[in-house]
Amino acid sequence: MEHTSPEDGEVDARAWRVGRLAELTGVTVRTLRYYDQTGLLRPSGQTSGGHRLYDQQNVTRLYRILALRRLGCSLAEVGSLLDDPEWDLRAMLTRHAMQTERTIATATALSAHLWRILDELGDSEAHQAEKMFAIMEEMSRLDTPIRATTTLLVYDDLAAAHAYLSETFGLGIGPLELDAEGRAVHGEVFAGDHAIWLHPAGDGYQPPRRLGAASSIVVVTVDDADAHHAHAVRRGAEIIAPPISQPYGLREYGARDPEGHLWYFQSPID
Repeated sequence: MEHTSPEDGEVDARAWRVGRLAELTGVTVRTLRYYDQTGLLRPSGQTSGGHRLYDQQNVTRLYRILALRRLGCSLAEVGSLLDDPEWDLRAMLTRHAMQTERTIATATALSAHLWRILDELGDSEAHQAEKMFAIMEEMSRLDTPIRATTTLLVYDDLAAAHAYLSETFGLGIGPLELDAEGRAVHGEVFAGDHAIWLHPAGDGYQPPRRLGAASSIVVVTVDDADAHHAHAVRRGAEIIAPPISQPYGLREYGARDPEGHLWYFQSPID
């Protein structure tokens, strides 16, 4: 466990830097940063050096986010449920355990661990963080060793693409890095908790518009494909396929961004 120190300018003696929290829970630093940007998980403070700090309440909230995601909730649903005044840790652990018991046999160890934590859970929060770490660590071990994937798209004008994808397609805005001459050299946007990196064109890297064809398609799940389509049209998006209900249970439409990348946006049909 990482304790705070006066040298770091920290007040709470039970706080964890973002890197340590990522190590303890199996959640990537990039995901934690995205949760901060979207307001799902705000750090409790920061060190004098600018490092994010997370306290006990943050740890419990992170567990709630991960548990709700495993229960099938979208990030939008997670956001609305996090501040539910009726929520309590015991109920969440119980629900998580019941859901886990319905999964494949490899989740049996996690289910047993959750029930054991329920038996040990008391009123004191003194050791609650350690219990949350143990649960999240076991959740990570039961998963595939692959932790995340990042899509990389090549653009001539990173700054323009960065703005377009956020304003027209509603992707989460991430950092846009500039070089010493003010040119954009790296950009990031987010589809839910999935990162999409924007890479500058160069030798061996060309956007579809230059090549005259696209060899890949980015598919993004949204809450309402028709509403998303309407917004994209208002923003002047090039629509290549209008919204249609597919026989595989999805409502989807297609669009092409200014540099030729193909995007499909879909939502489940109720």
